[in-house]
Amino acid sequence: MSSARSYRYRVVDVFTDQAMEGNALAVFPDASGIDDITMQKIAKELNLSETSFVIPATRTNCSVGVRIFTPSKEMDFAGHPTIGTSFVLLDEGIIPADSEHFVLEEKVGPVPVRVDTGIRPLIWLQTPPISRGITFDRTACSLALGLNTSDLLPVTPQLLSAGNPTVFIALKDRDAVDRAWLDSRGSAALRKDYPEPMCVFVFTPTPDGAYSRMFAPEYGIAEDPATGSSTGPLAAYMMQHGLVACTAGTRLTSEQGTKMGRRSILHVHIHGDRGQEGIEVGGRVVSVAEAIMRF
Repeated sequence: MSSARSYRYRVVDVFTDQAMEGNALAVFPDASGIDDITMQKIAKELNLSETSFVIPATRTNCSVGVRIFTPSKEMDFAGHPTIGTSFVLLDEGIIPADSEHFVLEEKVGPVPVRVDTGIRPLIWLQTPPISRGITFDRTACSLALGLNTSDLLPVTPQLLSAGNPTVFIALKDRDAVDRAWLDSRGSAALRKDYPEPMCVFVFTPTPDGAYSRMFAPEYGIAEDPATGSSTGPLAAYMMQHGLVACTAGTRLTSEQGTKMGRRSILHVHIHGDRGQEGIEVGGRVVSVAEAIMRF
């Protein structure tokens, strides 16, 4: 053990102000010296939705670099690691605690972060550019989710991406959302139209925004309690189909993770008509643990 290296990490719950809710994240505030293969092994060992590693930035306009891993693969961009890592950076003074704006360098590129400071800061990320992809057959989607076609709203499911390809499927009510389920077999059925790994996001509109769930078995995530990278595209999809207001300044929330006992609240702020000036996704963070890993 004398030759073992030691790295400190924090565990935080993201998109919540209550410990043991939201989406748990492990953050290594100083991951210098950890290679790619070991980062992936650590993420698999901790077995959270994602683990983030802070490294020096290569871009002069970015405060730090962030590598993000699920238990099975590295991500180009992910929302709850961006928000949770930002909280740890501020909490530890790696970024000055009173900072209201900074930029993180992720594989997708620079990700701007904005902070509503206070006792419980609300941390916002700027969603990367959103692309729209193929559409999916409603009947095929319902079968993959173990639902009837009548459980879906008359809206065509579609793939959108802000770094993580996600198919959005609108359901008629909360009960249908709670009954939905996607395993590897259902995911494989959807991949007949899109052969690459993707997230599957189901939701129903609510007066406040949306009630949601997200499945990503191909990423090693049976169900994700909160998916910030998919919430900007969710807002874009809802605006596209008239399920939420499109005007500048619109705010909404997505409640996710409730069915699995990890209720998360993701805030959305639309800038410009139909989000033409950007879509921000924000949330609060709670610190729950600190530990040392030796290997």
